[in-house]
Amino acid sequence: ATREVKPQALALLLPNIGVTASGQYQNLEVLEIPDGLGGSRTKRESFGSGQGTALLNQTVYNRGQWIGLQRSADVISQAEAEYKTSQIQLMARTVEAYFNVLRAADLVRSSEALMRANERQLEQSKQRFDVGLVAITDVNDNQAAYDRSRATVITNTNQLDNAWEALRVIIGPVDVTLARLGDNLPLAPPEPNDIKEWTQVALQNNYTIQAASQAVAGAKKQVEIERSGHYPTLGLQAGYQLDRSGSEELGGFDTNGSYIGLNLNIPIYQGGAVSSRTRQAGHTLGATQEQLDAIRRQVNKEVTDSFRGVLSSISEVEARKAAIVSATSTLESTQAGLEVGTRTQVDVLNAQRQLYENEYLYLSARYDYI
Repeated sequence: ATREVKPQALALLLPNIGVTASGQYQNLEVLEIPDGLGGSRTKRESFGSGQGTALLNQTVYNRGQWIGLQRSADVISQAEAEYKTSQIQLMARTVEAYFNVLRAADLVRSSEALMRANERQLEQSKQRFDVGLVAITDVNDNQAAYDRSRATVITNTNQLDNAWEALRVIIGPVDVTLARLGDNLPLAPPEPNDIKEWTQVALQNNYTIQAASQAVAGAKKQVEIERSGHYPTLGLQAGYQLDRSGSEELGGFDTNGSYIGLNLNIPIYQGGAVSSRTRQAGHTLGATQEQLDAIRRQVNKEVTDSFRGVLSSISEVEARKAAIVSATSTLESTQAGLEVGTRTQVDVLNAQRQLYENEYLYLSARYDYI
């Protein structure tokens, strides 16, 4: 839609040609017409008349319209940059919603695995209680853990459904299987590994900054357009006119006429409106420049945060992976301690819960890295 600004601005500088036509039917009554004998008479007449005009207007000099044509290029460039920004934002929203589904699915799988593990612990504790090896409190602890894990599965399943709906808002009402991440996710730092280079590239190529820069350029030209109200304008006008009348009493006439001329308009005083609009455009330009500066600072912050976030997320993924190994060893030793009576059933449940939590946090950290 914004691209149409340019042909509209160009149209003001091109010839404007139009044709108008009108026709009338008249019933005329002429009173007291001298008859040459000292008397008078009344004349009634009905006749038709018509007129046709072809008119051409051509701008010869109008400073505001010429600058307006130049400004249209800035407006279109701004819209192009905003459109590209919207495309990138759509990509980002889609990726985020996509991985939110995978993240929620991993949470469901992790909570279901914990529920099944708690169910096995509950069955084992019941069997041990039946033969008198444990107290009823161990059974109660396992039952409580199993009930909590069941409730967690229900909650996480609902969150998965919500994540799917958020994705369908973008891609439509589809039901497909999403590809998951591979087990071996390459963890690479930004290349080049220099935050200053990334910042410089972003300030030069970021579409949001480009759109704001074009807005500033357009605002500067708008100031000149408003200031052009003080300048004279010159236009050319040419026309061709036909007049036809069928009246006999009034002297029927048929005329053809043509003309060409220049119209010069020199504004002297317009009540201060032009000066006011020029000042208004200047204030708008100042605000637009401030917005550009704010966007540059915001982009610089986002690039810096993202660069450091990639590096920190690599470390977090590696740390989460190591935490799984540690939690697995802790669970195995806790289960062995339970067998010999040095650890309690609650210790086993906590170690079990910690292992599945670490597994989910590891998967979640990989999504954060991406």
